[in-house]
Amino acid sequence: MKEIKNQEQLNDFLQMHELEPIFNENLLPYLSLFHFERGENICSQGDAAEFLYVLVKGKLKIYTNSVEGKTLILSFKTPLEVIGDIEYVQNIHFINTVEAVSPVTLIGVQHHWLKKYANDYSPFLQFLLKIITEKFHLKSNSMSLSLMYPVEVRLASYLLSVSYDETNSLMNKQLSSVNLTDTANFIGTSYRHLNRVIQRFCEEGLVERNKGSISVKDREGLRKLAIQNIYE
Repeated sequence: MKEIKNQEQLNDFLQMHELEPIFNENLLPYLSLFHFERGENICSQGDAAEFLYVLVKGKLKIYTNSVEGKTLILSFKTPLEVIGDIEYVQNIHFINTVEAVSPVTLIGVQHHWLKKYANDYSPFLQFLLKIITEKFHLKSNSMSLSLMYPVEVRLASYLLSVSYDETNSLMNKQLSSVNLTDTANFIGTSYRHLNRVIQRFCEEGLVERNKGSISVKDREGLRKLAIQNIYE
């Protein structure tokens, strides 16, 4: 993670995503721009939440770990998304881990500045309310769709999420075979059935399995199979 000290770039992102009305003039000097490389954690489950982040570029993966050490991926997020909104409102530690799937850029602001300058600022509060209610709505839809669609659709959607970033057409990340147990848990199937579906995808030329990893070969084919990406 590195802080980008470029006020012009920060202003560009604020204008691009129409965020200027959300943060009042007193708060603007305390906004910072951060860059995270692919694979870096923006926050980790259980850590103290000191910042609220707004995703303005790239893609994030949100997951949680059980007490047994199992990982469950909850969703993938692209702009415009807020990280730490629930933690800010409830004054609690981060409830999930958030990882950069691609290089990402976020606007960050410390909680104590928000409490000082935005706790009673209506546009900011309305923005938080909109973001949080959208999360619950999308989560409800995702759970319903995940139960309704066959494993082939769920796996195609998952592979699109982890292997391709809409902001970077050159990105083509490989999925490690060691993560297949987590993948099976996430899309709600058994490890054995997941392997059967992957083998079918290999035979159809959608993916390629080689040396402990799975590479997407036909993204458009996966997109047609997925119909819509139910995890984003």
